Amino acid sequence: MKKRTSRCLEILLILFLAGSSALCQETPSRSRKSFLWKIQSRTNTVYVLGSLHFFKKDLYPLNQKIETAFGQSEVLVVEANINDIKKVDIQKIMDRAFYPANDELKNHISPEVYEQVVKETGGLGIPLELLNRQKPWFLAMTLVAIESLKLGFDPTLGIDKYFLSKAEGGKKILELESLDDQLDLLSGFSGKDQELFLLYTLKDLKVMEQELSQLTRAWTSGDTKATESILTRSISENERLSFIMEKLVYERNREMASKMEDFLRTRETYFVVVGAGHLVGDRGIIEILKAKGYLVEQL
Repeated sequence: MKKRTSRCLEILLILFLAGSSALCQETPSRSRKSFLWKIQSRTNTVYVLGSLHFFKKDLYPLNQKIETAFGQSEVLVVEANINDIKKVDIQKIMDRAFYPANDELKNHISPEVYEQVVKETGGLGIPLELLNRQKPWFLAMTLVAIESLKLGFDPTLGIDKYFLSKAEGGKKILELESLDDQLDLLSGFSGKDQELFLLYTLKDLKVMEQELSQLTRAWTSGDTKATESILTRSISENERLSFIMEKLVYERNREMASKMEDFLRTRETYFVVVGAGHLVGDRGIIEILKAKGYLVEQL
């Protein structure tokens, strides 16, 4: 059980960084737009790449524009360095993600939602005892991770891991956030918000394969409008999710954009990899930096 739990924790930490996954059936054209932006101040350049963290190997090789930008950069910046996962305090995560031995999930969610959990997870091969121990936020992320793996997506092929591996020993690596920050955010939601998050995750599992295919096509062609539509569908269908979206995406967008401004004031070229969902829409990082007067170009 310890081995299985550790694997779930590893998948969770990788998955949360993205907020999105991908399946690619074609090599991106060099002439079409990519999900890469060049941000310029008077003194410096920052490249920002929208990341998809669960991939199939068919995605590679990446668009040459992306590889060239990385090669020209001196610093790699990621949301959190998932290669440092072994440095995370597993017991601390367990305390945030699991109920103590004398408590369980069905004591914290409605009978209706619990019934859906049992129904939707019946064929996953996960013991009910383990499911009952997980708090709603963690169970939601676990279910998405398991479904992604069932569809053939591999977290070891994600863009962030790809560039982290390329950067080791040759480039400086920085974080916009940390794994602890991100786990604090998820585990800090109220019980009601966690239940809502879990409920909509259960609903989204039914259309996950279709949406991943659509998302990949949008990402490959640099279609920000389509990407935004796919990633915000659940929010548009239920306004109660807007608070979760504010915390998970929009507040972090503002904080990450501020850190990118700091990079733009230096003399080193930065290559920043963030979840694609953070770059799209009127409240995304790209529009925030545009509004501040920086020169922005989608490559």
